[in-house]
Amino acid sequence: MKVAVLSGKGGTGKTFVSVNLAVTAKESIYIDCDVEEPNGRLFLKPKNIKKEEVFTLLPQFLGEKCIGCRKCVDFCRFNALGFIKNIPLVFSEVCHSCGGCAIVCPSGAISETKRPIGVVEDGFYKSVRVITGELNVGETSGVPVIRTALDRTPINENITVIDCPPGSACTVMESVEIADYCVLVAEATAFGLHNFQMVYELVSLLQKPCGVVINKADGSYSHLESFCKERNIPVFCRIPYKENLAQIGAKAGIAVEEDGEMKEQFSELLGKIKREVEK
Repeated sequence: MKVAVLSGKGGTGKTFVSVNLAVTAKESIYIDCDVEEPNGRLFLKPKNIKKEEVFTLLPQFLGEKCIGCRKCVDFCRFNALGFIKNIPLVFSEVCHSCGGCAIVCPSGAISETKRPIGVVEDGFYKSVRVITGELNVGETSGVPVIRTALDRTPINENITVIDCPPGSACTVMESVEIADYCVLVAEATAFGLHNFQMVYELVSLLQKPCGVVINKADGSYSHLESFCKERNIPVFCRIPYKENLAQIGAKAGIAVEEDGEMKEQFSELLGKIKREVEK
């Protein structure tokens, strides 16, 4: 069972839910796909880490073979290629490494070279396997790093928890693709509802079943509750906004190991998700 945990914005509590859900499941895999700012490892503190560098392929011109036909430029829908005074240029920041330019080049003037863009770490916290993708500073797309992290997921596991990037961009879609179920983390505020609606629309377009965890639930917010009720979105639980949880988080602790109420709440949450997936 693969469960993706999403939120419409950063700071909602997506990693909090992901980490505690993975620890509650015990024999599990936690994958941090928030590759621009992975922080699940700060709480899980994995050991015996193995690292794998992630590369993309970048076009490289062989100047003596280039005939200046510009077919590669016309082909590239991302405008990653250009010519200045008949000198070919590659704009690596927008290249999607599709390889199409090398295919359409009639003179064989384009080859591909590896370019490092990030790393994937693989370690363990107790019985939880912790896989972390990390994008190099300055890179524009984390999709190849996310793909590499997700490719490490075995087929037969009790539960895989995918900690997605915030928002609803391409990296989020990549992270959700293999999920059997999505857990959307929302804040009980007007701003939280607005961002929740965007990520709900995304998982609906991807035809992924979903449920909601309302975090920092200091009282009820009727508009969020009504939105979920009208669309038959199950509200799994409401995590309280209390000082004890803030103290545990501030010292990079794991709530289900230090707070009895949270241990019980996440155990119930895991059970509800399993029942939804089995429907």
